[in-house]
Amino acid sequence: MEKGLLDFTIVPGGIAIMLIYHFWLLRQILRHPTTTIIGINALNRQLWVHAMMEDSKNGILAVQTLRNNIMASTLLASTAIMLSCAIAALMSSGGGGQCASIFNTSSSSRNLTCTMKFFSILICFLLAFLLNVQSIRYFSHASILINVPNMAQNGRNTGVSAEFVGRIMNRGAYFWSLGLRAFYFSFPLFLWIFGAIHMFLCCVFMVALLYFLDVSFDFAAEESNGKGGECCRSEMAGFV
Repeated sequence: MEKGLLDFTIVPGGIAIMLIYHFWLLRQILRHPTTTIIGINALNRQLWVHAMMEDSKNGILAVQTLRNNIMASTLLASTAIMLSCAIAALMSSGGGGQCASIFNTSSSSRNLTCTMKFFSILICFLLAFLLNVQSIRYFSHASILINVPNMAQNGRNTGVSAEFVGRIMNRGAYFWSLGLRAFYFSFPLFLWIFGAIHMFLCCVFMVALLYFLDVSFDFAAEESNGKGGECCRSEMAGFV
């Protein structure tokens, strides 16, 4: 089968597999959060924020933990923008022609296909950069809000609630997870340079791997009796 035809048949199939899996994962997070790692982590982050804000002695521990999260997001953001610059430089220096020469194809259509491959990878890394920057933003806000004292003035509480701080921290974690997913999406796009079949097989392998990384049945008992799900559903609703 011609390579150009494979790019228009197998590649959309691989992307569809990845998208369908993530739509299913989002549905599980919204409806059955305790069966997913993301949902379980969101619930426990809320509990952690409550524990940190109940005792002022935990302020240093809370800031150090949030600083570690900021450093993780900064590392991914720096890596994403560095790779974006490298790919943009490769495209501007005629990377599409070099890609076509690797497979002994010099037609303009092949050059256009290779340029599309590089551009899709570039978009993927730029998206990862933006998502991780938003993660840094929310974690920075949480590092301040988590140490705000609840002081009553004129009968009004001027502090922030633990639920609000938990939502801010969960949003930072959600953006970090989305940024990491953008890195995951880049692997099939890289293999697309070497052929559509490689890209499709990578998509199937990635979905199988992510399933074992995303799904958990350790808290199935809590989900069965209705506990724990409402909190995470409200968090995701606030995020969306």
